[in-house]
Amino acid sequence: MLLSSIYSLSIGGYKLSLTQIYHSLTGNGDNATNLIIWNIRLPRIVAAIVAGISLAVSGAVMQCTLRNPLASPYTIGISYGAMFGAAFAIIFFDVGGAESTGKIFVNSPYVVTVFAFIGALMAVLIILLLAKLRRLTPEAMILAGIAIGSLFSAGTMVMQYFANDLQLASMVYWTFGDLGRPLWVEVGIMTVIMVFSLIYFIYKRWDYNALESGEESAKSLGVNTERTRLWGMLVASLLVSVNVAFLGIIGFVGLICPHMVRIFMGGDYRFIIPISALFGAILLLISDTVARTIISPIVLPVGILTSFMGAPVFLYLLVKMYKQ
Repeated sequence: MLLSSIYSLSIGGYKLSLTQIYHSLTGNGDNATNLIIWNIRLPRIVAAIVAGISLAVSGAVMQCTLRNPLASPYTIGISYGAMFGAAFAIIFFDVGGAESTGKIFVNSPYVVTVFAFIGALMAVLIILLLAKLRRLTPEAMILAGIAIGSLFSAGTMVMQYFANDLQLASMVYWTFGDLGRPLWVEVGIMTVIMVFSLIYFIYKRWDYNALESGEESAKSLGVNTERTRLWGMLVASLLVSVNVAFLGIIGFVGLICPHMVRIFMGGDYRFIIPISALFGAILLLISDTVARTIISPIVLPVGILTSFMGAPVFLYLLVKMYKQ
């Protein structure tokens, strides 16, 4: 992760040497280098690390609590809820804008962020409420998430249909997961929530190990399975909601990373949680570096790249699950 961060700092439209990076990080760089590193590249790198940790760990916990290898923040409707909230803000608060060059932007990002966060939490709360009232099985919760995602997606399409050209372009712009949006304040918020959530998940690692062995076994070991599932889903969803609200939709990181870790480390959550966090950070950081440089000077949204990687993995897991 350290090597990837250094490489990401050095590469781009304006290449920097290791000496320039060292001088800038120690406070002795020139103004141009300081501007590039501290205002552009470093916030992006830290956002990639924090978002990678958040999405990967949330995916690992969701797969355990829902007992479904296909569970992830992207597949249970959280991202679609956030997309609906962002589209609502763009339509009804008219926060879309465009530069004279034709570049689209959102001129009130905090308004969009707040509504995206509300939309994501709505999706989560509906699933948790159904699980609580109707005692849905973990498999049924996945199906409920897909249905809710479809509902939010339909609502977004209705708003897109009645939007003007600028509003429609702003909606499409927001849906691309982009690590270049957050400033240090947003990165700080994401980091604080990530740290507390990660501490909670590591603290509950033995309970997740017990859940992996089955409902009855977990109860016999003294685990309150219903409460563990509820709080695990709630904390994971809060963690994802904040990241989706600030960055847009970055799909499949929460699906890929836990499964890659299980291949090498087995199913022990003492190792799955911290190593998934590390692997998620590295994966998203490398993906963003590739997205920035593959067709430079054009910067691809990292969400496009992760979706290209995640879709084949999702299909592979689906086929493997039904073979079993």
